[in-house]
Amino acid sequence: MTTYEQSGQGDGTTAHDAAAAYVLGILDEADATAFEAHLAGCHICALHLEEFAGMEPMLAMLADNPDPFGQSSPYRGSDDPFARPATAATLPPPAPAVTVQPSPRLLDRLVDEVAVKRAKRRRRSMYLVAAAAALVVGGPAVAVVATSGDGGTSNRAADPHPTSPAEDAFMEHMPEKVEATDPVTKVSATVGMESKGWGTHAALELKNVKGPLKCSLVAVSKTGEEEIVTSWAVPKWGYGLPDSTNEIAKNPLYVHGGSAMDRNDIDHFEVRTFDGKRLVEVEA
Repeated sequence: MTTYEQSGQGDGTTAHDAAAAYVLGILDEADATAFEAHLAGCHICALHLEEFAGMEPMLAMLADNPDPFGQSSPYRGSDDPFARPATAATLPPPAPAVTVQPSPRLLDRLVDEVAVKRAKRRRRSMYLVAAAAALVVGGPAVAVVATSGDGGTSNRAADPHPTSPAEDAFMEHMPEKVEATDPVTKVSATVGMESKGWGTHAALELKNVKGPLKCSLVAVSKTGEEEIVTSWAVPKWGYGLPDSTNEIAKNPLYVHGGSAMDRNDIDHFEVRTFDGKRLVEVEA
């Protein structure tokens, strides 16, 4: 038997009391279904639904503070007879205006139900916060790896990304790639392109470049217009140098950016230094 079906079974309540609980949304699925079936033929409950609409803010406030209006003096909460009265900024907000005056028995019952419902919400929020804190605290610990050649351990935070976003874009999201190597500078570049509604997404793989340099990837249109897609700095050890003694320098450089040009409007790309020297040109 549902809670709704038990209403009026000798405890002084009536089946019509479920109207307020239904408005507050605190009936379980079975009770709500039973009440809706009853509501179809009960004009009294239909009137109750209209009367109780808008009461949840008041009941919620009563559930949090059973006597929010009991002491209306502006001096309450102070033992100092000379204390200054509270100002409008410090007074609690006014109670929501309602047109219905429920009986004390029904009001107490509804307040209890709302208090239980809000307590469940607060507990659920605390569980979610605790779970999030566990992820924040525990997440980095998973990334700590042990590295040692003599059986010992040393704590070193592993790189959270096996590839950079630019490398991932170049490897996984570029349906079209073109490459070229400059015969003079020996710099090698591969440009990946992806058409977008806003223009063209481009990713660059750059090899055999030595620094220190500051460079840009420039898109050149078929009419000669130019746009800088992205820019970067090359450290003194360089990138894409397989014979280098520096482990970082052995890897290519990956950068990406965007151009407002449509893919079909781009004629070629150029890798240039900030002082205007062209390192390599890649036909689009």
